[in-house]
Amino acid sequence: MFLVLFNNKYKFHMYQVLLIIHSILRYAFLFSALYAIYRSVSGWQNKLPYTDRDNKASVFLILFTHSQVVIGLLLYFVFSPYTATPMKEAMKDSVLRFWKVEHISMMLIAAVLIQVGRIVSKKASTDLEKHKKAAIFYIIGLLLVLASIPWPFANVARPWLRY
Repeated sequence: MFLVLFNNKYKFHMYQVLLIIHSILRYAFLFSALYAIYRSVSGWQNKLPYTDRDNKASVFLILFTHSQVVIGLLLYFVFSPYTATPMKEAMKDSVLRFWKVEHISMMLIAAVLIQVGRIVSKKASTDLEKHKKAAIFYIIGLLLVLASIPWPFANVARPWLRY
């Protein structure tokens, strides 16, 4: 009995800690995405060479994207109270459905698109193609992320910053 109580208490504490980290890192992701998109769009539109700064912007975007995915998967599969709800029951409740299905699905698709954007832009033969491919994939990925965020004004509201 003690072990079960300890594990539940530990899981709740870890859930709260990871949720705070996930919440803070979303801003690092957002800023890195906006910067990488800015670099790629301006490089594409102005026909600029693909420089080390463009590569670093892309690396930071991938770093924060992957960090968010790892923490999100830990929250989802290990610590989240939402995922314990059976799927049939969760599909009837818009909040549970958002957390159990919609949020994770859209975020994973966005992360895959951002990663694919990095890969195809690195493999592109010209600087113009590198910028163009990065811009397209990063913009679509960011739009999916923005569509999947639990905005404070939405039905699944979460605060702008957890602490």
